[in-house]
Amino acid sequence: MPHTAVVFDLFNTLVPGGDGARDRVLEEMAAVVGVDPAAFVRAHHRSWRDRLVRRDPAATIRIIAGQLGARPTDAEVARALALRCAIGARLLADVTPVTLAALDALRAAGFRLALASNTTAETVGLWPAGPLAARFDAVALSPEVGAAKPDPRIYLAAAARLGVRPDQCWFVGDGADGELAGAAAVGMAVIRTTEFQDTDPAWPGAPITALTELVARLG
Repeated sequence: MPHTAVVFDLFNTLVPGGDGARDRVLEEMAAVVGVDPAAFVRAHHRSWRDRLVRRDPAATIRIIAGQLGARPTDAEVARALALRCAIGARLLADVTPVTLAALDALRAAGFRLALASNTTAETVGLWPAGPLAARFDAVALSPEVGAAKPDPRIYLAAAARLGVRPDQCWFVGDGADGELAGAAAVGMAVIRTTEFQDTDPAWPGAPITALTELVARLG
């Protein structure tokens, strides 16, 4: 069956993951809620899987602050959350014209595009205003799907929202969270990208280093 769609990961595939910048913002958030910055960063990292599908950002701030002995006010939580949303918006906007042109070229070639991303709840609200949103026909974000890669449900949701079968899809990602194996398990053809991070170097096959290479490969 011909491949008529491309399902993309988001962070470290279309835009940088911004791990260092995120951690610096977490330290600022810790100062707002009155806890040790290093401890807040560590606890926030440990909460990753919960945040993907079960927690809203404000609840995360309250829970972690509570674990570290603080009881932030509503105003402090709101200030900390604003910092978190600001870095999220900046990362979503950090997409190059070359990447946007490559997505446009894929659409012009007849491919339908979807996003399947492990992310947290604030990204669900921020995504529509970002420069990538208009290029995608469907979106499956882990908080609203209720499943995170490599769970088959998020890939199947992306394909279903495009109106195609999984075996009609290419999946493009850096390989975080076992996403490449997860995509292959539901029948998607996999292409690994190393443009921002070489996350899964053991994955077989030649990777792409920029989305322009993807256009040439699929075209």
